[in-house]
Amino acid sequence: MSCQSTADVKWMAEALRLAKKGRFTTSPNPRVGCVIVKDGIKVGEGWHQKAGEPHAEVHALRAAGDKAQGATAYVTLEPCSHYGRTPPCAEGLIKAGVSRVVGAVRDPNPSVAGRGYEMLRQAGIEVVESCLEPEADAINAGFMKRMRTGLPYVRIKLAMSLDGRTAMASGESQWITGSSARRDVQKLRAQSCAIITGADSVILDNPSMTVRPEEAELDIPEALRRQPLRVIIDGTHRVNGEAAIFDKAGDILIASRMPPVTAIRRDETIGRLGYWAGDLDGNTDIEGLLRHLASEGNNEILVESGAKLAGAFVSAGLADELIVYCAPTLLGSDARPLLSLPFSKMKQQIRWQWQDVRMVGNDLRLTLRPDTSTAAERA
Repeated sequence: MSCQSTADVKWMAEALRLAKKGRFTTSPNPRVGCVIVKDGIKVGEGWHQKAGEPHAEVHALRAAGDKAQGATAYVTLEPCSHYGRTPPCAEGLIKAGVSRVVGAVRDPNPSVAGRGYEMLRQAGIEVVESCLEPEADAINAGFMKRMRTGLPYVRIKLAMSLDGRTAMASGESQWITGSSARRDVQKLRAQSCAIITGADSVILDNPSMTVRPEEAELDIPEALRRQPLRVIIDGTHRVNGEAAIFDKAGDILIASRMPPVTAIRRDETIGRLGYWAGDLDGNTDIEGLLRHLASEGNNEILVESGAKLAGAFVSAGLADELIVYCAPTLLGSDARPLLSLPFSKMKQQIRWQWQDVRMVGNDLRLTLRPDTSTAAERA
C-alpha cells in the first residue's frame, strides 16, 4: 500500500528535506530523514548525520520522547533490521510504541531488503510503503545503485568554452570558468565518496582535488567534515611523490594496469596511500576499479579529468551523469575537445537527456543523463 493522503505526502516531504541535510556527511551510509507525527502535529524529527552515529529514527524518537507512543513515523528509507554499528531502527520504533510507519523506499541492502518492514508488521504496526518513492530514491542514487548493481553512481564534471574546448593544445586549462562555478564544483566534491582524476591532470595541473568547505561556503560542522577518497588513474606509474595532491590531507588510491615497482612514500599521518591494479586490453580496467570502489562502500564518484579519461568512461557506458560548466569564452579550433571520442559514423553518437540548465555566476551549468531510449539503436 502506498501513501495517498495529503497528510502523508506532506510529512514525507518534510522527512525528505531532512534527509538532504546529510548530503555532505553521511558517506558511505545513505541519507535518511525521519519525522514523528501525532494527532497531526510534529513531535520529533531527525536525520542521519554520520556513519557510525545514530540513525535518523533514533534522533527523531529521542526528540519525541513519550509522545512517540501511538504516533506515525515517516522514514525516507526502510528502517534497518540488523545490528551494525548501531542497533536496528525497526526495533527502536517498536519499543517506542509507534502505531504506524510510512516509508518512502525499500532498502536494497541485502541485510535489510524488506526485513525491516516485516519486523514492524509482525509487531502489529501498520506499514505504508512507497510514499514519494522516486524522490527518496533520487536522494540516494549512489547508495541505491551500489546495492542493486555493485557499481557506484558516476558523475563526470567538465568545464568547457562556448566552442566546446576544455584546454589549450599545450594542456593549459586554468581557468575557463569563473569563481562561482569553481565554488559549485566544491559542493560536487563534498557530496562525493571518491574523486577520480588521471595522471595527465595531476602532471599538467598539479591539483589538490580536496574539499575546501570555506571556499564552497558550506556550513559543515568540524566534527562532520571529511575528505573524499582521491583516486589517480595512472596506468604506467608516471606520477611521482612531488605532486601537490600527496601533500593534502585525505586518503589516496593509485589505480594502474599493474602494481608499482617502487611505491610512492607519503606521510601516513595525513592519509593513507594505496594501490589497485587491473588490466583490460592494455589499459587500466576502469569498470573493475569502479567495482572495487563500490565494494569499499563508495556510493557516488566524481570524475574530474581530461578529455581522454572522461571519454573512456562515457564510451564504456559507465557515466550516469554529465555536469558541464560552459563559460562564455572561445578557445579556438586548436584547443582540446570536451571528450575524446574517436567516432567516425553517425550511428556511434551517444545521446543524452537534459535534466537541468541554470546559471552559476556568468557560466552555465548543464546537467545531463544518458538517453536510454537510444541505447539499443546505437548497439
